[in-house]
Amino acid sequence: MNAGALFIATFLACLVEAVEATTIVLAAGTSRDWRSAFKGVLAGLAVLIVAVAIAGPAVTLLPLGALRIVVGGLLLVFGLQWIRKAVLRASGRRPLHDETAIFAKQVAKARSEAVESRGAVKDWYAFTLAFKGVVLEGLEVVFIVLTFGANASNVGLAALAALAAIVVVVILGAAVRGPLSRVPENTLKFIVGIMLTAFGVFWAGEGAGAVWPGSDLALLVLAPAIAVFSLLLVAVLRRKRDGGAEKAMAAAQTPAPAATPEPESSAAPSGAALVKTRPTVQARVKSFGLFWYDFIFGDDWQVALLIAIAIALTAIVAIGGASIAWLAIVVVVAATLPYSIHRALR
Repeated sequence: MNAGALFIATFLACLVEAVEATTIVLAAGTSRDWRSAFKGVLAGLAVLIVAVAIAGPAVTLLPLGALRIVVGGLLLVFGLQWIRKAVLRASGRRPLHDETAIFAKQVAKARSEAVESRGAVKDWYAFTLAFKGVVLEGLEVVFIVLTFGANASNVGLAALAALAAIVVVVILGAAVRGPLSRVPENTLKFIVGIMLTAFGVFWAGEGAGAVWPGSDLALLVLAPAIAVFSLLLVAVLRRKRDGGAEKAMAAAQTPAPAATPEPESSAAPSGAALVKTRPTVQARVKSFGLFWYDFIFGDDWQVALLIAIAIALTAIVAIGGASIAWLAIVVVVAATLPYSIHRALR
């Protein structure tokens, strides 16, 4: 990947995460307390700096082949999930990602919480809301920077692209003091998902021993091919949705039998159910584990399993000396996307 492609890919991917983090921080600041929210941002940035300091050297110590397999596999997990969600939204099967609605929801929830001060933090809820937003979205930025930068042997340029994306979004957010609804986030996620998947296929295939025709030029074929395939899936889902809508309208014209009303329950919630309790250590550990599971594997573990099978199959074919070992990962990934979409619609 040349310097220009690395900068653009990292910038666009980090732009999406920066928009989501900024929306959360703006909700915390405008509805609660700006100083507490700002302290949460600083604490979140400190956590991310530590994460980079630990993960950065560890990533660069991996052998190149292993690095490409790990990074390529994780990029495929991220990319395929982003494409799946983008396809479902573009086809009308899922609502579009609306930053205005998300901002309003965050503000409404924030205003409903009581004010609690802890130490130097005047509003603990504003602090934690901003902190979680920065850390959750920032970890994906860190992952993108390290993976893209390490594979291109230019972590510095990738970090610069991420910083540029964050600065652009922060300036826009500070100017409007509201949701960044004008940023075409759904389109960006579609594009970034395609890019992540293309790089993931390429690097995972190389790490497994496949030799791509044309070397790096294969990316110029992979990305458009993934885009076309995704748009075809959108068209198919739209056609099925329209056909289903016609059937639903026909069924609606047929009067349904009157439903028998169910007796109202007289049970009232117990007082204990209304009392908020602090989570136990066991609950915190479980929550921590679930967070990392969701971060790595996402909401469909079978996608991660199929990607592992694709890499293993590619390695087996490459060991046999076949020049088309790259075809194995392409075929399995191409089958994984519609399978994942099918599972999401069940």
